[in-house]
Amino acid sequence: MGSVSQAYLESEPVKGARSLISELCRQFYSLGWVSGTGGSITMKVHDSSIPKPQQLILMSPSGVQKERMEPEDMYVLSGDGAIISSPSPKPYPHKPPKCSDCAPLFMKAYHMRDAGAVIHSHGMESCLATMISPHLKEFRITHMEMIKGIQGHGYYDELVIPIIENTAYENELTDSLAKAIEAYPKITAVLVRNHGIYVWGDSWISAKTQSECYHYLFDAAIKLHQLGLDWSTPDHGPIQVVKGVPSVDCRMNMSKKARIADSNCNGKPFPRCIVLDIEGTTTPISFVTDILFPYAQNVGRHLSATYASAETQDDIKLLRSQVEDDLKQGVIGAVPIPSEDAEKEEVIAALVANVEAMIKADRKITALKQLQGHIWRTGFENNELKGIVFDDVPEALEKWHASGVKVYIYSSGSRLAQRLLFGNTKFGDLRKYLSGYFDTAVGNKREKRSYVEITDTLGVDKPSEILFLTDIYQEAIAAKAAGMEAIISVRPGNSPLPDNHGFKTINSFLEV
Repeated sequence: MGSVSQAYLESEPVKGARSLISELCRQFYSLGWVSGTGGSITMKVHDSSIPKPQQLILMSPSGVQKERMEPEDMYVLSGDGAIISSPSPKPYPHKPPKCSDCAPLFMKAYHMRDAGAVIHSHGMESCLATMISPHLKEFRITHMEMIKGIQGHGYYDELVIPIIENTAYENELTDSLAKAIEAYPKITAVLVRNHGIYVWGDSWISAKTQSECYHYLFDAAIKLHQLGLDWSTPDHGPIQVVKGVPSVDCRMNMSKKARIADSNCNGKPFPRCIVLDIEGTTTPISFVTDILFPYAQNVGRHLSATYASAETQDDIKLLRSQVEDDLKQGVIGAVPIPSEDAEKEEVIAALVANVEAMIKADRKITALKQLQGHIWRTGFENNELKGIVFDDVPEALEKWHASGVKVYIYSSGSRLAQRLLFGNTKFGDLRKYLSGYFDTAVGNKREKRSYVEITDTLGVDKPSEILFLTDIYQEAIAAKAAGMEAIISVRPGNSPLPDNHGFKTINSFLEV
């Protein structure tokens, strides 16, 4: 929009956005997010005829009673942040109009994240969440239902929000916020210590929904902390102190350098996160090859019993897409799958043939792993399957969990299959010690970029703060190339390692 006509400024899209901001501010005031003239909101004027980067931006003014704002009180800015229209002054005791002090920070979210709306809240929960552990640079929480309301996150994921330090003036936060956005590619919020939070989304609905979820999670963390419970662990159990290991609070309040050198850790480097492979690392290869894979060959029985379900239809859709690619590339064993109009038995027969060929070739592809996960779930639910882990695994998981180390799984098996295995072992449900799961959706396990993606997701300062345990030499190479620490697990039945491989090896997790 090279120039903006007065007619467009008075159009329904602009009027509607003005009214919406004043309405939302009244609601946010009732929630305690914008009291005392603090906090602010901005949104783009949605107009499908105009490219999003060029859409007009509306912002609430600064230093005004947010709950009393009227639609005509909003500033109108161009896509690059230049003020196009300002509100008219109001008589005493109102102050002269002034665009939001948050404007430079809002523009960073617009330009760096292609946001459609940004909310700045001074909610008490967002302040206190940054004050519980004053030296922490991140807020972390997992296994809470409301995490599902945050873009790109599920119940089992760990939500990580960077915390930047407050300054005397709002605009002085701009560089710190920009650095946080750059350092954490997947975030939709940045906390400001002793101050509040900035939240953005691709629309006002997304920004509002996520803001509500963030405040809920902060409130939950505060209340769990008051009860002496650890909100950052999967089971939210009591903050534990294990002999020879500093407590969670103790480690939280140490600087990173102090944590690593802490005498309670016997002077040994202490990883912030541990990522575990499954087959040959936590679990005997024989369990996968002799029990899980054969059970997953009940493809025909599973598809026949669940054919009409939405879940199975989704599995079939994914397999169709994979097989179409396989046929184009001449993959051995790939056979055409009849159309959706064909008889059920014909479709299932073709699916079975393709899946059996995929299993025989030990292909690590999402279409296969997702279906296998659903088949295995039936086996675990019917008590036909029981997860197996090496005897040292539960003790090590408990120890790491108590010390505040976050433990994740990265396997070629689907995330569902991973949760089933660790949730149904002879040692009981081990998922309480796990903070999250990664599968082939994040990338091939032998490629460096997969481990870079995991590093970005976990939000650590340096990839070297992550320890990856695997039995596969090529996976260790890829993880090391991404900057992680890597140790190779030597277990009965594992393949021999090449000579002079250069990695530390362990026979038990208790050696870590």
